[in-house]
Amino acid sequence: MTPVELSRTVLHALRAAVDAGELRGVAVPDGRAVRVERPRPGGCGDYATNLALQIARAAERSPRQVAEVLSPRLAAEPGIAGVDITGPGFLNITLADSRAAAAAELVRRVREDGHCYGHVHPDTGELAQLHVDRELRAVVLADSVRRILRSQGVLVRVTCDAEPPATWADRLGVRVDACGRPPEPMPTLRPVPAPAAATLRLGRDAARWALLHPAPHDHPRVTPEQGGDGHLVQRESNPLFRVRYAHARARALSRNADGLGFDAAPGEVDAPELLDAVEAHPAVLDAAARHRAPDRLARHLVRTADALLDLQGSVLPRGDEKPSAAHRARLALAEAAGTVLAGGLSLLGISAPEYL
Repeated sequence: MTPVELSRTVLHALRAAVDAGELRGVAVPDGRAVRVERPRPGGCGDYATNLALQIARAAERSPRQVAEVLSPRLAAEPGIAGVDITGPGFLNITLADSRAAAAAELVRRVREDGHCYGHVHPDTGELAQLHVDRELRAVVLADSVRRILRSQGVLVRVTCDAEPPATWADRLGVRVDACGRPPEPMPTLRPVPAPAAATLRLGRDAARWALLHPAPHDHPRVTPEQGGDGHLVQRESNPLFRVRYAHARARALSRNADGLGFDAAPGEVDAPELLDAVEAHPAVLDAAARHRAPDRLARHLVRTADALLDLQGSVLPRGDEKPSAAHRARLALAEAAGTVLAGGLSLLGISAPEYL
């Protein structure tokens, strides 16, 4: 849609509001009087118009109130994906073709980067040292923070008060670089402790999730009395199961599409929640690294998995339906979300099986 076409679209929305009696006392200007331009600082979208400010006095309303009347009518016009109101009453317009192009580009970027999507390359040169007490949850937390920091280009060294038991490394895959108190005082990661014996019996994936999904200041559920066995059940009530199941479903969709004779192709997809989750992944990794908070990543994976499971039913053709461009675009987005889930689980030290 060109600026001239958009100007006419804005005019059409205004005329509809006036005809419906939503804006009284307003004389509809000709198309040349409806100006659209690129958003100024503080704006958003592809174009913006100050029409609401121009007609507010005639409508005997504030510009913001006028904008709130025009916004839904303008958003319903063909070719417009969304309208946001900023400042005193500017209408910020996002075009549908622009959003489709952005969605396709996002999926292409994930497909190109693979499990390294959201990672920082090359290394930044920044150094970080993590120190922990000889306590299981603290060591697991440090191990995951190390992985996340490395994904952001940071070189990391983990130290511990004393040598952790070999079973912690064998069963949960943790490691430290040195033992003993550091020569200089430094901040220590001290999450709420978890009983080692009860945690280890859960196995690597469930144990790490049980320790990392809650915020460090929250109590983890690891004992049977606390409901720790819930991390092992394959039910929707178990967030870890949903994340791993969603990843497995993404892989299954690819296999099934191949059987139907079509493959993925990035394109326009009507799945805003999943697109938002995939797009937010790099920012989540950055925040998890800065705040030493793997729980932020874990919660983001749950959000991504739930959005993917909502989409999965529309990815493949049904019955005699032929594969279309929409199916190929949905498959590409599902595969991208599966890549995000697998990469995120890896940073938490948790496996992402293709069959579940």
